[in-house]
Amino acid sequence: MSPAIEITARRDGIDPALPSTRPLLLLLHGYGSHEGDLPSLAAYLPDGFDWVSLRAPLGLPTGGFAWFPITVPGRPSAEPVIEAADAILAWLDANVHPGTPVVPLGFSQGGLMATQLLRQAPGRFPAGVVLSGFTLDATLPGDKALAAVRTPVFFGHGDADRVISAETTARASAWLPGHTALTEKVYAGLPHSISAEELADVSRFLTETLV
Repeated sequence: MSPAIEITARRDGIDPALPSTRPLLLLLHGYGSHEGDLPSLAAYLPDGFDWVSLRAPLGLPTGGFAWFPITVPGRPSAEPVIEAADAILAWLDANVHPGTPVVPLGFSQGGLMATQLLRQAPGRFPAGVVLSGFTLDATLPGDKALAAVRTPVFFGHGDADRVISAETTARASAWLPGHTALTEKVYAGLPHSISAEELADVSRFLTETLV
């Protein structure tokens, strides 16, 4: 049995364990970053949302954290990805009120984790946001159920991304429409980053989907 993965969180003064009808954004950072990276995005997102930001469990020698090791870029081994998603789900079970709608929002490696949560717990999340992310190249037990649920997903990425390969992005673009209600946006000239235009689109997606 794999050991439990401890995940720490930074939150904005709310107590996610208490009942709330406000959607809770679950912020999932990218490779080599930390839980303090994505909260600045909250200022650009709808007012009716709370957020928590999780730190990935694997510390890196160069600093920062990762959700899973990089083996072949864009094609991680399934086992550590599944374990990391299980750890996030366990964190949610222990720390977030079961009636609170939770929306995973991930960047890069965290974007893969957002899709992985939908696949391992189909129907649990009302929506997902994937920014410059990708999907695990494997067939999982929950995929058929996710395809039946059709969770709304926003997938945004730039056409100048040199970190996530075009092949990896294309694989996600091909997989998501068959398993989710996909809104995909491609941003001209955007590298491996998040733009103001993209955040405006995310805000619109969240408002139309959940508010």
